[in-house]
Amino acid sequence: MTDNSSPSTPDSSGRPPQIDTTRTHSARIWNYWMGGKDNYPVDREAGDAVAEFFPEIRDLARTSRDFLIRVVTHLAGEAGIRQFLDIGTGMPTANNTHEVAQAVTPESRVVYVDNDPLVLAHARALLVGTPEGATDYIDADLRDPDRILEQAAQTLDFDKPVALMLMGILGHVPEDEIMPIVGRLMDALPPGSYLASYDGSNTSEAYNQAIEVGNKQGDVPYLLRSPEVIAARFEGLELLEPGVVPCPLWRPGPIEVGTRRGMDQYGGVARKP
Repeated sequence: MTDNSSPSTPDSSGRPPQIDTTRTHSARIWNYWMGGKDNYPVDREAGDAVAEFFPEIRDLARTSRDFLIRVVTHLAGEAGIRQFLDIGTGMPTANNTHEVAQAVTPESRVVYVDNDPLVLAHARALLVGTPEGATDYIDADLRDPDRILEQAAQTLDFDKPVALMLMGILGHVPEDEIMPIVGRLMDALPPGSYLASYDGSNTSEAYNQAIEVGNKQGDVPYLLRSPEVIAARFEGLELLEPGVVPCPLWRPGPIEVGTRRGMDQYGGVARKP
């Protein structure tokens, strides 16, 4: 279970879907773990049930957002990236991709992708960018990379480097489908583009049990993989130091050095040569 959403569909009139507050929603549960307010009692109950098995789940939620902040800050700053394609938006919280990127460079252009109308409705209402830049939202599924690329091209210039963000989303995809999807997306991006990604690892028995509980609560299962399998997604790219590591260990800030919590998610950033 991650901050990315489970599928739902609008009604036949095309109006946004009604929110069923009697059913859990994985994006709302993740929002709860991160301390957000876009959740309901049923989500908090499910979140607490998972946390009983693995209290560190709240640390994972927060350290994954800290990882995103550090990654985007580096890419928008030192790496000079001005375009971001963030697939698997999840429920908006604080320090979203466009907020971090546009705080560094206001002209940054960010395209969010999700296939859940509930998440997109929140995103369109809450994720407002700077006048100098651009922020857009695409209703599409990660398993349809051609659709994503076609629609993202209306906002992003694929002749210039793009940072592809796959944060906690690939755990929802069967292993044999991951590399074809990642390869198709990266093939469409020019040299100098980046892949930034993290996912949950199977390095903790308590985390494994918690995910089993979470998968029974939600609509879309999340699969934990080994650190080696997660690292293999960056093959053919130039990994930035320190490589694929637990998220808290990827270039931690001064006050984060020495933390040992939230270590069961592995992530990295790599440049397309």
